[in-house]
Amino acid sequence: MTEIRPFTIDVPQSDIDDLRDRLARTRWPEAETVDDWTQGIPLAYTQELCAYWADGYDWRRCEAGLNAHPNFLTEIDGLDVHFQHIRSPHEDATPLVVTHGWPGTIVEFQAIIEPLTNPTAHGGSADDAFHLVLPSLPGYGWSARPSTAGTGVDRIATMWDDLMGRLGYDTYVAQGGDWGSAVTTFIGMQDRGRCRAIHTNMPVAGPTPESLESPTPQEVSAMEGLGHYDTWDSGYSKQQSTRPQTLGYGLVDSPAGQAAWIAEKFWAWTDCDGHPENALTRDQILDDVSAYWFTATGASSARLYWESFAQFGDGTVDVPTGCSIFPKEIIRCSRRWAEQRYTNIVYWNELEKGGHFAAFEQPGTFVDEMRAFNRAIG
Repeated sequence: MTEIRPFTIDVPQSDIDDLRDRLARTRWPEAETVDDWTQGIPLAYTQELCAYWADGYDWRRCEAGLNAHPNFLTEIDGLDVHFQHIRSPHEDATPLVVTHGWPGTIVEFQAIIEPLTNPTAHGGSADDAFHLVLPSLPGYGWSARPSTAGTGVDRIATMWDDLMGRLGYDTYVAQGGDWGSAVTTFIGMQDRGRCRAIHTNMPVAGPTPESLESPTPQEVSAMEGLGHYDTWDSGYSKQQSTRPQTLGYGLVDSPAGQAAWIAEKFWAWTDCDGHPENALTRDQILDDVSAYWFTATGASSARLYWESFAQFGDGTVDVPTGCSIFPKEIIRCSRRWAEQRYTNIVYWNELEKGGHFAAFEQPGTFVDEMRAFNRAIG
């Protein structure tokens, strides 16, 4: 099937009522035995967040915002793919597919839609315009959950290339961070003829032998960051890449558990100076959490780690590549590391503020980066 069907996000009121009932009946653990986040998200903050989710948060506001832009479903390779497709009023705009990661969703891209698609209304020129495609990864959001093994980043990259062709784009640019970076990198690796350039805010590449012998201060910091991630911050990935199903029973059944599992990453991976709400509002955090909760995708989203975690660093990319490096990114490689894998880097910029969720945390900077990259590829 190649049909593209209009779609409206419409969470049943019974699901919202069920969420509030489950939150009211949460059986809480005792508090952590430290006065910081080193044992995980603190009990007091988790209870505060969940109390607001139950009694102050308005999902219908988020839902209306998502539905303010066109949503669609289309079947690709046997799976229904959900996506937003926002065409620019500037007909010659550059087609751009932007892919989220975990624990992200298309929620994190809503603030960049208007500046990217209609730049003349947001401080840019018509040459900065993009036709924007924002898909939900399989097993995430409103895309179908795969019922058999085999949907990894290589398959998703092919699906996205097919999607762009189905939308009538003979050429396009791809962008992504986190899993979106892996999918985007595979689009570049596969180089099926449509994608003319890629951009990522999380290029993944290891140290060169030369850099290990004489690392720059930035590379020393990057290696220290990798060490911290491996020792203190990678437990989620080990669980999700080995036993996602076991984890999923808790995430799909307990909204407090799902909220804690995601919100802790908004503390660890944002440029937040110690508290996630310094980087994102409470509503933004819960918008993202809710997109996982109402779609019951705690297990299916984690399963992508089981499918593809070992593929994150695979292969080389020869298509023109841009990289925007945010200071609080999980993995921050240097340009000479990146050049081993991305052989044609045409744009590289290191930013002063921001973290893993670049478009969510710093939408204005993200828009500026995409405009600069688009000019670099001509």
